Amino acid sequence: MGKEYQIAVIAGDGVGPEVVREARRVLDAVASIDGFRYRCSEFPYGADHYLKTQELMPDSALRELRDFDAIFLGAIGDPRVETGLLERAIVAGVRFGLDLYVNLRPVKLYHEDLTPLKGKTPKDVDMIFVRENTEDLYVGIHGFFKKGTDDEVAIQEMVMTRKGVERAVRYAFELARKRGKSKRLMLIDKANALRGQDIWTRIFEEVGAEYPEIQRDHAYIDAAMMWMVKNPEWFDVAVVPNMFGDIITDLGAAIQGGMGLAASGNLHPGQVSMFEPIHGSAPKHAGRNVICPLAAIAAVQMLLDYVGEERAATRIEQSMAAALQSGRIRDLSTSSGTATTEYTDHVLEELRAAAP
Repeated sequence: MGKEYQIAVIAGDGVGPEVVREARRVLDAVASIDGFRYRCSEFPYGADHYLKTQELMPDSALRELRDFDAIFLGAIGDPRVETGLLERAIVAGVRFGLDLYVNLRPVKLYHEDLTPLKGKTPKDVDMIFVRENTEDLYVGIHGFFKKGTDDEVAIQEMVMTRKGVERAVRYAFELARKRGKSKRLMLIDKANALRGQDIWTRIFEEVGAEYPEIQRDHAYIDAAMMWMVKNPEWFDVAVVPNMFGDIITDLGAAIQGGMGLAASGNLHPGQVSMFEPIHGSAPKHAGRNVICPLAAIAAVQMLLDYVGEERAATRIEQSMAAALQSGRIRDLSTSSGTATTEYTDHVLEELRAAAP
């Protein structure tokens, strides 16, 4: 009998519980095929729990989460609650509380019909972003002066540390070495205008000297986003500060086919880490069986790869690719006519057909 994994599940709000349910169907199937076991522990945090108890995410929950092999998050956010309150307390709370300093976002196209880019095919869109995840404008140092008056001033501080930058950059170099595609790593920043980001430029060169086999590229964020649309084939691995990483990876999601396919890992290598689809809670679509769960399934694929079940992770990715390439899925939108459960059925059909 294979290893048993302990997985914490925060299904969250809106469509979160639906996509988590579908992803667990795939997890059940691949666990049976590859002979490992898993046990899920449900955590209730989200809008319903908050409105009922006025509790967000207590420190005791963070302490509990440290004992799991991985965390699987559905989605957080609800219009009944103050904007950003749940996201800061739960999503950012876990990221900062567990020091998940890498946000890993693959951007991969599985069928040319899914991309809005003219003439681009799967061979042109296969990249991965290493977004620093615990610094920059997200540290929460902000304030207001003369709030509500004509003279109001709002301040938000961008904070970057040598430790924080170096560990993200080093992870990116190791990933470029391991990935072995073109052995290229691009730093994306805006150090020409935001001079504090020169810390990224300097550390990128310092660490890069330890990886002579990795080609180093550099682009400012505005140029990089233009190139992603015009020449996505130029990109392999990229490392980027937190705020710009948040923005450019959403462009990546659109290029690969939409938020319905986009997943991310929030990592502290060697420690418990969190995996999630990035599409948000979409409360207006909750309970309608219309949301695409492929991003959540891709998040489970990333989770399994992280905990060491590489074979199972590969099976899931290959099954998703086969389903998308089969012609049965051409639209990932909520108006596609494909039910949430049907997307998963297609993946499971491919998974079982390829099983030994």
